[in-house]
Amino acid sequence: MHVNPQHPPAFGQPVTNWLSPAPYAGQPRRHPWEIPMLVLVIVVGVGGYLLGVVMVSLGYLNTWFILLLVAPLLIYLIRGLTYAMPRVNGVRMSPTQFPEGHQMVVEAARRFGLEHVPDAYVVLGNGTINAYASGHGFRRFVVVYSDLFEIGGQARSPEALRFIIGHEVGHIAAGHVSYWRQLGSFVGMNIPVLGQALSRSMEYTADNHGYYHQPSGSPGAIGVLAAGKYMLTSVSFDEFADRATHEKGFFTWVTNLQASHPVLTWRAAALRDRSAAGRMFFRPKHIVRGIGSGHVQGLVPIGMGTTPMAGYPPGYPSPAQQQPSPAQQQPPPPVDLRKQTDAGTDDPSERGQSN
Repeated sequence: MHVNPQHPPAFGQPVTNWLSPAPYAGQPRRHPWEIPMLVLVIVVGVGGYLLGVVMVSLGYLNTWFILLLVAPLLIYLIRGLTYAMPRVNGVRMSPTQFPEGHQMVVEAARRFGLEHVPDAYVVLGNGTINAYASGHGFRRFVVVYSDLFEIGGQARSPEALRFIIGHEVGHIAAGHVSYWRQLGSFVGMNIPVLGQALSRSMEYTADNHGYYHQPSGSPGAIGVLAAGKYMLTSVSFDEFADRATHEKGFFTWVTNLQASHPVLTWRAAALRDRSAAGRMFFRPKHIVRGIGSGHVQGLVPIGMGTTPMAGYPPGYPSPAQQQPSPAQQQPPPPVDLRKQTDAGTDDPSERGQSN
């Protein structure tokens, strides 16, 4: 419903045309491509595994290929070593050590409905911007590199760190760090295109959790990933996300296709436009601005005048549709309060008196 701020509706007038919240602005959703890609990777992986066993047993493959069949044991060993590293070399977050980060992890776990708060560690980054989540056995944990944790200081953006921690805890909440999921991901990354697509869908799912945990942290998170911890405030989030529609061509498409994470411009566009899931294979066609509430704004491309942009998100009015009708634009007729006062006065002697 369009409301003219100079002429608001009368008190008590029902408002029934408010836009509904954007689909990906509320409770975190799993990316729609994640489960289909996971099923496809499992089918291809299991089929390849069985084919390898048969071919080795028949002598068509060298016996050294049997080492590829010990992937389940290899994943178990990698998970154990990955968990041991921060336990012996990192600083465990607690109410007395990195208390801000510890509180962020606790809040994210509570917000996502986890039964147990995952362990959280800070390890030396040496200039590397990174964080990850994993597990071993029934334990789940988050590791944050020290250079990234500095974002939580007074000179950085605590909101960006809260988003990133929400992203990592989101991996845990979505089941991405379980043994069988990591085994599937390990097999999938050796399948061209399919494995990378599965990984990108999981990253979009984790971004949905990070957004739900701290929506205002999206620009800072993209800024630090794109330009580093010292330059994050120099990155214009809208300008960066707009380039997702402008940067096109075969090689940009291939760059995203072979990437384990969505390219940053597409990722920023997905975090800004919560009316649809992040793009997996093809760039966004239109610029859509708006955060969370569903009141998104479709921008007219340069040189198009005021023509409404085609392909506007379904369920959301175009800029032309958002304009008030001529009747709404006209102000109400002026009312002479003195005439109303005179008409309501019975005593002629009181009419027209003023103090």
